[in-house]
Amino acid sequence: MLKPLGLVLLMASAALAQGKLAPVDEAGYPKMLSASRGKVLLVDFWATYCKPCRAETPALVAIEEKLKAKGVKLIMVSADEPEQEAAAAKFLAGARVNGPWFIRRAKDDDRFINLVDPKWNGALPALFLYDRSGRKVKAWFGETAAKDVESAVAKLL
Repeated sequence: MLKPLGLVLLMASAALAQGKLAPVDEAGYPKMLSASRGKVLLVDFWATYCKPCRAETPALVAIEEKLKAKGVKLIMVSADEPEQEAAAAKFLAGARVNGPWFIRRAKDDDRFINLVDPKWNGALPALFLYDRSGRKVKAWFGETAAKDVESAVAKLL
């Protein structure tokens, strides 16, 4: 029998293989973070309708690519509505985002947003940096310069 952590990773891997996004809710978000313990983790909340979100994606992919051998991982969480899921998956594939890919399916948006970061109002883009132990060390709200993200990530390596 799979432990909850293994189940989260298995679901995300299966969804990615099918070109889909795995749903993540209030219960799943902490499990998603736990599944990446040991890595420096960037979690990007974005949506297809958000131009700055789409504009930042190539830089985030480049940071992960440059630093993945040192243990950096990028996770994309779409805030799109269910009918936009296929468009979100198509964008991520076209941007060569390695994955895993998730889509927010909160039962209570306010509770979910507060769980991620009490200082976050849910606006996009939003980027969160976690250290290898899973502790959130930095959050960026709105457009963020890639050099600032890379500098903060490098301090954790």
